[in-house]
Amino acid sequence: MAAAAGATYSVGSCPSVYPKPCFAAKSTTFGAHLQFRSMLGLKNRYPSISFERRCSPFTNSSALTSKSQMSLKRLNVQASYKVAILGAGGGIGQPLSLLVKMSPLISGLNLYDIANVKGVAADLSHCNTPSEVLAFTGASELPDSLKGVDVVVIPAGVPRKPGMTRDDLFNINANIVQDLIEAVADNCPDAFIHIISNPVNSTVPIAAEVLKQKGVYDPKKLFGVTTLDVVRANTFVAQKKNLKLIDVDVPVVGGHAGITILPLLSKTRPSVTFTEQEIEELTVRIQNAGTEVVEAKAGAGSATLSMAYAAARFVESSLRALDGDTDVYECAYVQSELTELPFFSSRVKLGKKGVEGFITSDTQNLTEYEQKALEALKPELKASIEKGVAFAGKKTVAA
Repeated sequence: MAAAAGATYSVGSCPSVYPKPCFAAKSTTFGAHLQFRSMLGLKNRYPSISFERRCSPFTNSSALTSKSQMSLKRLNVQASYKVAILGAGGGIGQPLSLLVKMSPLISGLNLYDIANVKGVAADLSHCNTPSEVLAFTGASELPDSLKGVDVVVIPAGVPRKPGMTRDDLFNINANIVQDLIEAVADNCPDAFIHIISNPVNSTVPIAAEVLKQKGVYDPKKLFGVTTLDVVRANTFVAQKKNLKLIDVDVPVVGGHAGITILPLLSKTRPSVTFTEQEIEELTVRIQNAGTEVVEAKAGAGSATLSMAYAAARFVESSLRALDGDTDVYECAYVQSELTELPFFSSRVKLGKKGVEGFITSDTQNLTEYEQKALEALKPELKASIEKGVAFAGKKTVAA
């Protein structure tokens, strides 16, 4: 497969373009002058600056690159984008819908599910933030939920239960994703598509094949959301090394299941030293963090809240990119040529048309441990990709 078109960025020696790990915690204004200080682990890098704009708790401060010379002009942010959440009534969908509703960039929030979504929409519609919330129930209303949408987020599917792997979810969730992507292709083919439904390593290739069959595939706009791996890596490293969480940034590459999740601890910002034991322990914990939550909930669910937080962060990054912010970077599972695999998660630069480039320096000069882990994950990730492609192919033949 051809890779997503876009520039390749080498950022190792250029701090001014390196994606900053910090996010701004600014006074945020919604509706009737309600101001609050974000408690989402975000940071104002320049506390002496008064920002004259409405901003989301997920707004990245990385565009501010110079303390000595800045030209801050008044920005009039207009709520002008529509987001659809498919699976909005579920364990991830509900908290995700709440977090996305907070964005001042959104004018419309369409919530779709096969049942129990009207109550969610009614509840959220009472929040005094700019977006109008609409509910859509069942397959007959799915097309209307997607018309005119700029970003589609898909958390739909069954959750993991104790003892289940992401591949155990494949047969159910693969069918769900395929059906939803067909509707996306028919009703909003130009939208950014965020896939959360597991196993992401396979569901993203399924989505790509469906979009190809429909003749509307744009590899720059299809994303597997792996942000939760980065969120976990940052959290665990900060805890282990007693660092300010706000300052920590750990790129995570590969895929989104088990050993395919590879935190590049040697690339941690700020620079920090790990013992071999710490590297092993942190890597394994980050890889198995989802299982940690599933077991802790003892059959009552999976990692819904942290996933919703991470997904909302990726939605906000996409909206900022669509709105013209030229300094937006996130790790995501996308069509790629960084390795011989057709899909691979790495840090990418986002723009108005989707992926604009890949941060190649993240995968260069790896430690021996990381290089071995990278080679070890490739066969499993390759098999998951092929499984997704084969599934989509069989469905096409059957049709």
